[in-house]
Amino acid sequence: MERSQNRADEIGVLEKRFESMAHQLNEIRVHEPLKSVGHKLIYADLRGCLCMYPYYPEIHQFPYLDYPYMPHRYYSPNYEGEWFWGHGVLESDKSYQLHAQQRLTFVLVHGSWADAHFWDGIAAVLHRNGHTVYTPEYAGHGEDPNKNVTHAMITKSVVDFITKMNLRDIILVGHSFGGTVIQKAAEQVPDRIKRLVFWDAFVLKDGESLADELPPQTKQGFEQLRASSKDDTIMLPFPLFRDLFVNTATLDEAKWIYAGVTPEPAKPLFEKLDLKAFYVLPTPRSYVYFYQDNVLPQGEGFGWNPHMSSRLGLFRLIVGDGDHMTDSRTRPAMVAQKLYEAGRD
Repeated sequence: MERSQNRADEIGVLEKRFESMAHQLNEIRVHEPLKSVGHKLIYADLRGCLCMYPYYPEIHQFPYLDYPYMPHRYYSPNYEGEWFWGHGVLESDKSYQLHAQQRLTFVLVHGSWADAHFWDGIAAVLHRNGHTVYTPEYAGHGEDPNKNVTHAMITKSVVDFITKMNLRDIILVGHSFGGTVIQKAAEQVPDRIKRLVFWDAFVLKDGESLADELPPQTKQGFEQLRASSKDDTIMLPFPLFRDLFVNTATLDEAKWIYAGVTPEPAKPLFEKLDLKAFYVLPTPRSYVYFYQDNVLPQGEGFGWNPHMSSRLGLFRLIVGDGDHMTDSRTRPAMVAQKLYEAGRD
């Protein structure tokens, strides 16, 4: 009888130790990472008692003021290597290690008031995830001093790049104005494209110009800026850029991004495009929509989704929390993941 009681006491001690160890492990592996990114935790302990653990969330600090294009341990949900969410997640916890992605070939086409460097951070993350990535520069942008370009010249730059590099089975991505470029490029090299991805990008109807899709006040403002330039370009004033293009950025972030903005050739924005061939292509399409993008007003006959996206017919929709330009610099891993989700099988 005494031996049975001693055995029961030993089991009771072991049970208490196990409960304590389980609680501590659960706190380390689950509760602390969640609390560190701002979640309030209310849960039942092993005895069924309701417990609340107070915490003080960290204040977000913008991590890229020095602009190293490769982010430091930022969120990338499917990376195979040592990418982890950098808010209290334990690197030794293999349950947070990320899975390998399907290997894809991306060709990334930037938009207006940008050049190929727009993609630097995003391309770096995609490359780390095992993808092949190309970021062609097109006419009138980057180091090209000639601003007297046409939409056809811009498209030719992208098409020539694809054919010269003999790229096939590509995921062709267009951002903003780049959507009109990949529409026209797809007409010329449809056999080389696996899928088209439009990220908050213009999808023009046959016979339209990009300017036709702008709200009247914005279009009028662009026409005035164009008329006042000496080389038929449009330079965005900072207040307009700050509120429409980088509306989720801090003021410092907005100024930092604006420092890289250069005047945009105006002519391609006002050219009407023949897109009959595009609208009979069977090429699979995706649309990536960031719902805080303020460049176009949502509703009233304008906007990215569903106004633009619905023109693609059957398409895959991927949504994210971001604006038009900020996240390419501050959260490139998030953008890279959305583009991957849009392009994968």
